[in-house]
Amino acid sequence: MGLFDKLTGLLGLKKKEVNVLCLGLDNSGKTTIINQLKPTTAQAQDIVPTIGFSIEKFKTSSLSFTVFDMSGQGRYRNLWEHYYKDGHAIIFVIDSGDKLRMVVAKEELDTLLNHPDIKHRRLPILFFANKMDLRDALSAVKVSQLLCLENIRDKPWHICGSDAVKGDGLQEGVDWLQGRGPPLLRNRISSVARFLR
Repeated sequence: MGLFDKLTGLLGLKKKEVNVLCLGLDNSGKTTIINQLKPTTAQAQDIVPTIGFSIEKFKTSSLSFTVFDMSGQGRYRNLWEHYYKDGHAIIFVIDSGDKLRMVVAKEELDTLLNHPDIKHRRLPILFFANKMDLRDALSAVKVSQLLCLENIRDKPWHICGSDAVKGDGLQEGVDWLQGRGPPLLRNRISSVARFLR
């Protein structure tokens, strides 16, 4: 049974739109993760770097999902904030093999968390410490320490190691995302999690 068939079976959901922001530095694997989370029939064979941003829309009879795949290149990061207000969840992807740019990833995360459209909202944030298949990749725990994730106390968050090419770790993240956030957001987040399956 496909993703859309599962979503159509959801009960109690009227027309809703769920927006997921997929953020992170360039070459962290955001587009590959989004591709893996799509239904098999909709997956692209070749992944190319995102220039600017791309929007993936998925619709069912009861739900409309929009995933914003934002380019992580320096000159495009200022575009991220234009989509914060309408986001219901954030996926933040880190290249765990790129130790040199871990400080840049932390700076971007701090900027995100302190933005007025994010700061006072309990948006769930799912972190993927991606590229765990690389020999010198940092563990998810080490990435968490370098990004100081323990300082995030006002939002539900979770980090898991992943290999976007193989799809490893993605299900763990999706499972966590389901049901996170305050009660008012739970139905939406639950829908996001089902969408990502």
